[in-house]
Amino acid sequence: MAKRTAAPHKSWLPEANKATADFPLTHLPYGAFDQDGQQHLCVAIGTHLLDLYACAESGLLPSNLVEACQAPVLNPLMGLGHRSWTLLRETLTALLHADEKPDRRQAAEAALHSIAGSTLGRPVHIPNYTDFYASIYHATRVGQLFRPEQPLLPNYKHLPIGYHGRASSIIPSGIPFFRPTGQSRPFAVEDAPNFQPTKALDYELELALYVGEPSLLGTPIPVSRAGQHLFGVSLLNDWSARDIQSWEYQPLGPLLSKNFATSISPWVTPMAALEPFRAPAPPRPSTDPKPLPYLHSIADQQHGSLNVKLEVLISTATMRTNKLEAYLLSKSNTQDLYWTPAQLIAHHTSNGCNLQVGDVLATGTISGPTEASAGCLLELTRNGAQPILLPTAETRTFLADGDEIILRGSCEAPGHPRISLGECRAAVLPARPLQP
Repeated sequence: MAKRTAAPHKSWLPEANKATADFPLTHLPYGAFDQDGQQHLCVAIGTHLLDLYACAESGLLPSNLVEACQAPVLNPLMGLGHRSWTLLRETLTALLHADEKPDRRQAAEAALHSIAGSTLGRPVHIPNYTDFYASIYHATRVGQLFRPEQPLLPNYKHLPIGYHGRASSIIPSGIPFFRPTGQSRPFAVEDAPNFQPTKALDYELELALYVGEPSLLGTPIPVSRAGQHLFGVSLLNDWSARDIQSWEYQPLGPLLSKNFATSISPWVTPMAALEPFRAPAPPRPSTDPKPLPYLHSIADQQHGSLNVKLEVLISTATMRTNKLEAYLLSKSNTQDLYWTPAQLIAHHTSNGCNLQVGDVLATGTISGPTEASAGCLLELTRNGAQPILLPTAETRTFLADGDEIILRGSCEAPGHPRISLGECRAAVLPARPLQP
């Protein structure tokens, strides 16, 4: 590759060089947008997106990547493996760098579109979805609400708790969803359960881990190699109906309280862009059990966690009517998770379960050590016992119709441009009327 004379992180798009830019040259997250009725893959740069289909058509990409970059989803590219991921990233970085040749720059400029004026879609076909419970702070506070005598169950510190969900109702950011209806606990034991719209609708702040490298059925993935199977991450909101959940979750766990909708952000930040923001796994108290050998790797403990700052905001219908800014509910960080991404993969496959390209492993609710860093309303309001007062004088224990929840994530480290994971947002629509 030609030697660069300009600053290593400088793009010919001025907005990508600002300190406040969400998508600098070092980021280049993947997405998908609507182009004349067809979905095209893209990367974000500054306030624009670069159409990969158009770049391939213009001869700007290596020939062995053309077909994958003209697919409507990232799965074909992901299936090509690490060398192809690296080759495309290096090609796009050079193409958008300030030192790029004028003719190639001109061709790339023709493939640029404003992000604000584009309709973003879901860039990955997701075959499977697994939801984990990797935050010990979340697990402890929820346990204190329902099992004060034993907040954490005996297995929590020995293995990553999780369950296999469904991928059919994972929806792109910005798509509203209907308040779910379901059974909830009766007032008295002898009464029939209620069947009505949920009165305890909640959000869950999570990170989605995208599988890029598949595995064979019957072949466990060692924790030392587990990180190699990840392609990238997105923000994820696993909506929950707490009253339905409390009635149905025993003995087998949640079902209808979770599977009605999960929102996922439109940008997939590649793992390569997250390298500067690696972090050590949080130290465990000396009284905690050591992970079993299949879950332990010195390298993973040293830099297997991620330092991603997270925020949750709410925008009510009243706020939007009065043109008020969304209200900050909490801040947290993925670095506080008890289990690392590699440990989640190693455990998920330890029985021989195979991974497929595009599978999503979600972290579960990400909460920190303080109540102000709680990743859901169940924690923030102590299951509705402590309402949140909003600037409009409205109060919330759980979500009302018209409420919009916004998740944001960003990474910062000395000597590296800040990057943003963008936003994951969705609003609550009233429940659909029940049909007789």
